[in-house]
Amino acid sequence: MKQRVKPLFGMLLLVVLAVTLSCRVAIRGCLNSFQFQRVNIYDMSEATLNETMLRLAAVDLGEVEWKQEIEQLMEGNFVNQGRKNTFLSSGRIATLRDIRLRSLKGIPVNIQSPLFYPLWLKFRKNLQGWWRNMRFEPDIMSDLVNLVRVPIDQHNNSGGENTAKKRYSSCAVVGNSGILLQSENGELIDSHEMVIRLNNARTSGYERHVGSKTTLSFINSNMFHSCAGRDGCVCRTYGAAADVPVVMYICQPIHFLDYSICNSTHGAPPVITDARFDLLCTRLVKFYSLKRFVKQVKKPLEKWGPGHDVFFHYSSGMQAVMLAVGICDKVSVFGFGKSALAKHHYHTNQKAELGLHDYEAEYDLYHDLIDRPQEIPFISDKFKFPPVVIYQ
Repeated sequence: MKQRVKPLFGMLLLVVLAVTLSCRVAIRGCLNSFQFQRVNIYDMSEATLNETMLRLAAVDLGEVEWKQEIEQLMEGNFVNQGRKNTFLSSGRIATLRDIRLRSLKGIPVNIQSPLFYPLWLKFRKNLQGWWRNMRFEPDIMSDLVNLVRVPIDQHNNSGGENTAKKRYSSCAVVGNSGILLQSENGELIDSHEMVIRLNNARTSGYERHVGSKTTLSFINSNMFHSCAGRDGCVCRTYGAAADVPVVMYICQPIHFLDYSICNSTHGAPPVITDARFDLLCTRLVKFYSLKRFVKQVKKPLEKWGPGHDVFFHYSSGMQAVMLAVGICDKVSVFGFGKSALAKHHYHTNQKAELGLHDYEAEYDLYHDLIDRPQEIPFISDKFKFPPVVIYQ
């Protein structure tokens, strides 16, 4: 009897997920058709143009692809998944039977073996719970303290009930731009209560410029995936501080498998950004990209789409800044920007920016956070923006 219950349980999960996804596609269908209409921006008033850009920014370019990936993953199809390489979709793996994973005990197992089934259930539960939250909520910024600080304090056993509900007094978001090496802000960075670093950027050897303190590591799931391939899922860049909290946003649904495997082995269990927060960041960066495309690049709206496919995405830095805005009373931003004399990343030899990000549009958002936060769209009027300062 037990062998018959498992397939039935799996089918029920699939039915629930399919209904949820179908409803979302139906609701957004009208926006998808609107996206490809030719829009004459020169005959529009400023208010009408702004409303048009808001409507376009609400269209999810990659929803169909995500839906297909998630449906296949929920069915147990881990082959050829992901829009970038993963350890399950690389050329090293030919068939489903050849896939090897670590179990929660670190024992190599076959994906079809009975040992994998509990992990698969955990993976599907995590994936489904995250996707179910993929909806727009303008009040999500006000919930970030509960979504991020509370689980961190619970792990550290450091915050009482009252402390956990408060914002951090000050936060430094340290980007990875080479311009950091043009200043010596290390002590200033370390003076903040919360220091957020991005994608495991090194501090050793650069302390005079970037500081040495790290209280939160913000990474994308591609970075976490590379950690999952190591023994013990080691993802520690900041000395022996195994308990530095990790906040991670999901780049590809299949990376929930990395999370499911490594969640119990990492010193501080990673906190995955809420899908509602991800969606807010997506809309923000798309709105500012459209706005810049029309007003600064001087091109019509219908030309934006061909140059920004389903891979278009906000940067890790952008979401880290918005996270700090939600959980901190004061935000200082370091290492964001570029210079002809500086490397793209201070700690690597990367020379070019990634084409899937619109950094200039993100800089426009940062300037609005400083000077005109009330003009930033999609965020509830009830949210109180903290002061933001950018150090160049």
